[in-house]
Amino acid sequence: MTKRDLVVRIAGETGLIQNKVAEIVQKTLDYIADELAEGRDIELRNFGVFEIQTRKSRKGRNPKRPQETVAIPERKIVKFRAGRELKDRVAKLAKV
Repeated sequence: MTKRDLVVRIAGETGLIQNKVAEIVQKTLDYIADELAEGRDIELRNFGVFEIQTRKSRKGRNPKRPQETVAIPERKIVKFRAGRELKDRVAKLAKV
């Protein structure tokens, strides 16, 4: 599903104009991205949590020259942890 598919589906169910729905969806995503960029976690009840985590620095290897090691610096990443309700709905897929 793309953002466009989401907008069309919401507009169809709510009767709102697609342009307005697209604006709302984009604003929502912008606010989530802004909070994450500030280093704050996002918790969406019954859906999941977006968390900022630090990936430690480590040594890596260039596949073309495996004898050489390269220092990979520490960096921040976004992790998503699914909420219980989402986990339960996805778990039903395996049972089908």
